[in-house]
Amino acid sequence: MASLEDWIRYGDELRRPLCVASDLGNSSAVCVVGAGLSGLTVAYRIAAKRPDIHVEIVEKSERCGGVIETWARDGWTCDVAVNATRAHPAFWRLVDDLGLGQRFSASNPKAKTRWISTKGRRQKLSPWLVLRGGPLKVWRGLKGARQGTRSVADAMPLASVNDAMTLGIVNDRSAHVDADFLMPSLTRFGTEPPVKWKRVKNMMNGTYPLFTPKPGSTASFEGGMQTLIDGLVQRLEVLDNVSFSMNAASATPEEVAEARKLPLSSVIWCAPLRRTAGEFTELNVYAVGYTEAQVSSVKVGYGTLIPDETCPVSGILHESDVHGSSRAPSGHRLFRVMAPSDRSSSHEEVKASLRHLLSEAAPVLFEHIGVRRIPSYPPGYMASLMSEDQAFTRAGWCFSGVSVTHVVAEAERIADRF
Repeated sequence: MASLEDWIRYGDELRRPLCVASDLGNSSAVCVVGAGLSGLTVAYRIAAKRPDIHVEIVEKSERCGGVIETWARDGWTCDVAVNATRAHPAFWRLVDDLGLGQRFSASNPKAKTRWISTKGRRQKLSPWLVLRGGPLKVWRGLKGARQGTRSVADAMPLASVNDAMTLGIVNDRSAHVDADFLMPSLTRFGTEPPVKWKRVKNMMNGTYPLFTPKPGSTASFEGGMQTLIDGLVQRLEVLDNVSFSMNAASATPEEVAEARKLPLSSVIWCAPLRRTAGEFTELNVYAVGYTEAQVSSVKVGYGTLIPDETCPVSGILHESDVHGSSRAPSGHRLFRVMAPSDRSSSHEEVKASLRHLLSEAAPVLFEHIGVRRIPSYPPGYMASLMSEDQAFTRAGWCFSGVSVTHVVAEAERIADRF
């Protein structure tokens, strides 16, 4: 059972299952498969803690970072996937340990507002909008969800809010998303802290290095999230007990262990595994820029979620509004536009939709910067992890949590086994 100190260190991440092989801590060498944020952080935490253990990082492509990638050109900077982090001491600790504090700052406090657009009408997202479905209905939904294996749609009664939230996080409708996976605190999945959660949060607030974030705020890096990936790679490259194997495809943990003459328990898998194409959804990402005059009617804020399937766009993030560092040339604003592949048939269709979503004027920048493949997490998914065979260790956003705070905290928890 986790101690109060564990809860202060990791918070609600302790509700998520840690899928670790029981003998991992006895390893004399470790192979980490996947050089995304999860794999790099796991490797760094273990290698820094145990210089006597050799850590090999195996990556199927020629670059590190996985889904994290930052596009930049002519003064424009846009993250293809995650662009910021919510507050969590584990993430702040990693930034501090890597010496990246000077490039890490709180997001713009004036850009907190989020909107939902349905049938052409935009509304501010707030607790009052959620409660519009009826406080009693909300209470019954959450109470029912605490029985486990329910969908987000079951847990929350307002369909437009549910779908907007889940589309914005995992690119899927709320009826198809596990409530325990997406919001374990509300469903009370897993273990409970030994004291009231409010007290735990208050104690956590005193543990942040660098700066203490304000409630509800986010933070990001100058130069985008690629700054963090580059910092991790640079630190790992100078450690004598770390090696990289790039462009090295690995089909299964068993294959990796056999090729390196390692016990299966010494493999840490931080990549997709045994998922079919139908267990992913696809999202096109665009960087769209305007002059400030062209979008003067667009209020400063965080962004807009669009659950309406008749619109080719599911979300718009106000990139240049949100971050503490510059994301656009002077006199311009940058937006990140997300378009699910099952909604839009062409880039031109997406571009045309922006005439009523952002501005009638033609954007000065319209660039398709990437495609994201996002795993599906159906109802009951989180509970299924509790019965997984722990012959090897599994970690990462493709497995037990999608946020960067999750994968960073999970990496520390795995390193605690050594």
